[in-house]
This record gives sequence, C-alpha cells and structure tokens, in this order.
Amino acid sequence: MKLWDKGISIDKKIENFTVGNDRELDMFLAAHDLQASAAHAKMLGKVGLIGEDEVNQLVEELQRLQQQVKNGTFVIEEDFEDVHSKIEFELTNKLGDTGKKIHTARSRNDQVLVALQLYFKENLQEIISRVNDLIDVLLKLAEEHQNSLLPGYTHIQVAMPSSFGLWFSAYAEILIDDLYQLKAALKIVDQNPLGSAAGYGSSFPIDREFTTKELGFSTLKYNVVAAQMSRGKSERAVTSAIASVANTLSRFSMDICLYMSQNFSFISFPEALTTGSSIMPHKKNPDVFELVRGKSNKLQSIAGEMVLVTNNLPSGYHRDFQVIKENSIYSVEGLKEILDVFTHSISQIIVKEVNLQDEKYKYLFTVDSINDLVMEGKSFREAYQIIGEQVQQGSYEPVGNKHHSHSGSKDNLSLDEIRKKQRSVD
Repeated sequence: MKLWDKGISIDKKIENFTVGNDRELDMFLAAHDLQASAAHAKMLGKVGLIGEDEVNQLVEELQRLQQQVKNGTFVIEEDFEDVHSKIEFELTNKLGDTGKKIHTARSRNDQVLVALQLYFKENLQEIISRVNDLIDVLLKLAEEHQNSLLPGYTHIQVAMPSSFGLWFSAYAEILIDDLYQLKAALKIVDQNPLGSAAGYGSSFPIDREFTTKELGFSTLKYNVVAAQMSRGKSERAVTSAIASVANTLSRFSMDICLYMSQNFSFISFPEALTTGSSIMPHKKNPDVFELVRGKSNKLQSIAGEMVLVTNNLPSGYHRDFQVIKENSIYSVEGLKEILDVFTHSISQIIVKEVNLQDEKYKYLFTVDSINDLVMEGKSFREAYQIIGEQVQQGSYEPVGNKHHSHSGSKDNLSLDEIRKKQRSVD
C-alpha cells in the first residue's frame, strides 16, 4: 500500500530503490507518527471536518496501535512502503471509510516532518539528560581527585603541572558548551510543522494552533514553506550538536587511551572493563574507549554529510531528504549508546599516584621558576632567559609544586561555579 498510489503499477526495481530501508527506520518513528495522527484527528473533529464519533474511533484505534509499539508487537510488513501507509491501512481495515479520513488536510510530507520533529525533540531531551549525568560524574571525580597531581602536556610534551581534578573538570565544563548546542538544536525542532501539508498549506479550515498545543510543541512553524524547508535544516542542527558532543568524547577517549599505556601509566580500569590479547597474556586493552573514539568520529562525519546532501536544494520537498533520514537517526541512537557506556566506564576509573619527582618531569616546573624570579623583581623576559640558560646547561633544579590560586587553576578548580553554569543552561 502506498499513500500516493493512483492504481498504476510501479517498476519493482524502481520501487525497491525509492523505498530503501524506510520500513526499518520508521520503527523509530512509529510512536511519534501515531501521536501526531491522534492530534490531527482531534483537530479535524474540532473544525468540523469529521464527526465526534469518528474522532473517538480514530483515537481509540491509534491508541491500540500505540500499545503495540510499546509491547514490541507493531510490525511494518513488506507490503507497506513506510509506517505512514501501514497506520492508514490499519485504520481503514478496522474503521472502513472513517479510517480513510485521517489523511484529510495533511500530506505525507508534513506527516513525516512532524514525526521526525517529535522524535528529535524527545531524544535530544534524553541526550541532554545523559550529558548532564556525565558532567555530574566528572565533577564528582574532580572533587575526589583535586589534589592528585598530573603532568600537563602541550604537543604531547611535558609542559606544566596539572591535576586529575583539573583534567576531569575540564571535560565537564567543555561538555557544558555541548549542552548549549544541544539546547539550540532542541529549540529548532520544537516547532510544529503539521498543517503545512505538501509545503503550501491547505484550503481546509484547519487549526494549527490546536495541534501545536496538543503535541506539546513550544511554538508553531507558521510559514508553511518554512515548515517544509525545516526538513534537512533540522537534521543539520541535530547532527551538528551531536557531533559537538562526539568530538568531546573522542578527545577524552584519546586521553584515556594514552594515560592507560605503560609509558604514561596515570590511570587504570577494572579488568571487567578491558579486553585482552589472543597471544599476549599481559595485555589490558582500552577497547571501550577506542570504540568510543571511532564511533564518535563516525558521528562527526554525519554532520558533514547533512550539509553535502542538503546544501544546494531549492525550497520545497525533494526526495533527497530520504537519504539523510537514516544517518540522522543513526546519529541520535549512536550518541545515546556512547554516552551510556562512557558514563558507566569513566565512573569506575582508577587514578594512580604520579611521581612528579621522576627525572622525565624535571622541567615541569620551569614556568613556576620563572615566575618566582619575576616575583623577586626581575622582568619576565630576563627571568625566562635565566631559566632557559639553566635548562640548556643542564643545571636547572625544579622548585617543586607551587600553589596556583586563580580561578580554574589546579588548586582552585571553581567546581561550584562550573556546577552553577551547568544548572543555568536553558
């Protein structure tokens, strides 16, 4: 069954190519399509396009199908092009002519749009919650290990003294920047496109404000052409925000893989979170974080794909949008999985004591030595040259760990301020 079927046979090869894997993907959208269809039915009744009894019958049947989705028994058979045709078939099969009225004043275009917007909205809220959970874990770790020293690096060369507290809270605060982007994407998708039909509205006296309120959208996408143009635009916003989180997790994972190696040996994890080698019995591999790194980088590529597919399309609907549907859903579902396993794993990290008196960390304190000379009255450039000469001659002796007092430094992590920033994200 196809919603656009006019009784003309379609070449099977063309049909398979155009349908693609929509049936599988639409299982992610089924609950949202049913929700939107129920709101649409109620609206049709409100404006007098269908009777009250018909509204009740449609809503009752849609609720029955919704229960199937929750139970995992809802299936889109190969006879159907997508979830939308499956639902309309079920309504017609059960309710006859009443079921056929559900498509009044809407197109498959705005039907897909509203289901996607609802899907993105729900899942962005879940992702935001999971990012907040990870931030909480990291800030707790920062508090627990604020006095545990760690060498800082630039160019992967020993640079200046740092701490585990500084490391954990750095990623916590940078994730707050990712929250800003997720919230922005959420605001973009929190607009109701239903009623835009094929992108040019309808001559029926529909009530779009009613469905906006019924579906819990913050506002309406008023201009019907703009509503249609949000297809592609929304996917770009969502996958871009997800790519930002993925970038943070990828970099964090790289740190973890380095710090776990014997050459650094700063951290470890319980055996249950690592894997071994088929021939080297001593191996304790950070496979979880290597996969997080790889999967996160894959998610970042999707944001670029959205740009390439949609970049030069004119206004109105184009079938190109079907191409971005799969990977935008993959992006959402993929990040949820990554956040889940990352938070579970990082909460079990084992922080080791790092001996900063080791010879390889000898020059970790050169900047502090320069600052000491400046405090004694020398200019910074003169102090820099004195310490630099000592380094070159091999006569430099480290001053040891110095207290850093300013906000956000290793000895003043500003964790309460970071928490306030986290809570203020809206």
